[in-house]
Amino acid sequence: MNSVKRKGDLKYLIFFLTPSLIFLFLFQILPITYSLVLSFMQWNIRTPAVWIGLGNYANLFHDKEFWLSVWHTFQYILMYVPLVIIGGMILALLVNKKIKFQNFFKVSFFIPVISSWVAVSLIWKGLLNPKYGFINQILSWFGIQGPAWLFDPKWAMTAIVFASVWKDVGFIMVILLGGLSNIPKHLYEASVIDGATPWKQFWRITLPLLTPTLFFALMITLINSFQIFDQVWIMTNGGPAGATSVIVERIYRNAFSYSKMGYAAAMSWILFALIFGISFLQNRYQKKWVFYS
Repeated sequence: MNSVKRKGDLKYLIFFLTPSLIFLFLFQILPITYSLVLSFMQWNIRTPAVWIGLGNYANLFHDKEFWLSVWHTFQYILMYVPLVIIGGMILALLVNKKIKFQNFFKVSFFIPVISSWVAVSLIWKGLLNPKYGFINQILSWFGIQGPAWLFDPKWAMTAIVFASVWKDVGFIMVILLGGLSNIPKHLYEASVIDGATPWKQFWRITLPLLTPTLFFALMITLINSFQIFDQVWIMTNGGPAGATSVIVERIYRNAFSYSKMGYAAAMSWILFALIFGISFLQNRYQKKWVFYS
């Protein structure tokens, strides 16, 4: 009787899973597999693909523009990740307190997250205009001559980081708010009785118990940082003088501007290797600073 029931359950399971599995195969597994095969080919869309083995990867190792984009991506990550994590934590700690208009502040900080990158990029492009932008006008009130921002190779990446942090900090805030809500209140009450200051409470209670949530936030932030594209493409188009060229921008340009599909696919798998390597190291060494108890 039980075996018949299990067979009936299995039929229902297959029936309901089949549409999702078909979608997963057609739009996830098949394209990923095809991109791996394509990375070993030379294909410009107009002519049939030619198998060249590791030729694309060999050319990549001698491509100065690609490795420069890798360096620019790491520059972005080194500036963006600390700022968005620390900024998100500060906002989470402030909003987590019982203050007036608490929900208003939560919504206000989260609105940029759900906004389109196209709209956000255009807004920041106007704000950072060297002549008419609001940012340089504010600096001029204090007697500071603002830089050319998006037109200056020294400041262009910094400007993109500012825009990215402004948009994403609310997302990190929400994640950390979830972690803060899981910290038992009686720990703070006991620490107050022992004479702990708010500063000591943060370092001895809040931060250690928040490390699992911080680990998750850091992981997804790093993965997303490697895939930066929208704001670069809209705000600078990889310029000025290639100062903001990043990995995904090079992939897009090689694929859809130069029609080097195989070469772009090889770049994509190098990007995957970088993300996988960083994620693996994070998981391997998380025990040294993440406390789950």
